[in-house]
Amino acid sequence: MTLSDWRRRIDELDRKLVELLNERSQCALEIGKLKQAANLPLYQPEREKEVLENAERNNHGPLTDAAIRRLFERIIDENRAAERSAMHKDGEPEKGS
Repeated sequence: MTLSDWRRRIDELDRKLVELLNERSQCALEIGKLKQAANLPLYQPEREKEVLENAERNNHGPLTDAAIRRLFERIIDENRAAERSAMHKDGEPEKGS
């Protein structure tokens, strides 16, 4: 493959990543609604630990487990911010963090 071919491939993968990240975020928003209705805290460290462990377990490289962990920590942080924002839009106070 040529440089242009590889770049087109990356562009296509990036498009898919954006789609998947937004789909994941939508799921997190729905979970946030359920947490809010059940008066559960937004931040649940045991679940976050489970998600990070799952990501590392599914990693087959070439990214290191540490790199995967950092990426997922950022994804989780952005999803949590979206949940907070959605909760405040409803006029409800945040339930823990």
